[in-house]
Amino acid sequence: MDKHPDPATLDRLYADRDLAQLAFEYSPVGIVVTQNRVLRECNQRFCDMFGYAREELLDQLFSFLYPSDEEFQNLRNRGDKSLGQGNPYWDERVMKRKTGDLFWVRVRGHTFTPDEPLGRAVWSFADLSGVRPYQPLTRREREVYSLLREGKTSKEIARILTLSYRTVEVHRARLLKKVGANNTASLFSSLGDIGGDHVVGGNSP
Repeated sequence: MDKHPDPATLDRLYADRDLAQLAFEYSPVGIVVTQNRVLRECNQRFCDMFGYAREELLDQLFSFLYPSDEEFQNLRNRGDKSLGQGNPYWDERVMKRKTGDLFWVRVRGHTFTPDEPLGRAVWSFADLSGVRPYQPLTRREREVYSLLREGKTSKEIARILTLSYRTVEVHRARLLKKVGANNTASLFSSLGDIGGDHVVGGNSP
């Protein structure tokens, strides 16, 4: 489908009152419907964002859109409580385009099956690469960064990630060095000072 509907298509959709289809197909954010982490439907914006044709995406497990299988599995069960209560969830995470380029996206999700949050769900994806360039961080560095953004201290992060305080401080120092930051505030500015309860994580499609 073209990125923009032609006038005849627009007239037909408005005449048929099929505005839900119009909103889905041409939303400014990517929209995906999943079933047990398998991509069942998506709109054109999602295809454009990741660089795939629609037929390349449908009925595929979401894992190939992540930097690695490990990253895909690591994000699996975060956010179950929120989604299980029927609440929407959002986070920001790194994903992979068809070209292999990694980029930050903001993901929002809602489940239709709270008893099984990943059973059937709808997700939106917003490309953040224009305001938040990807930095080549390891998974552990991204985890430490996400918890720093939540206001956690190094000792609290150590408990959450089952690491030593010293190890967390080493990761924090590496983060500062990678982006040329002198302190945590400038680190947030360099990697993207975007507010919210989560930066990386969440129950992942």
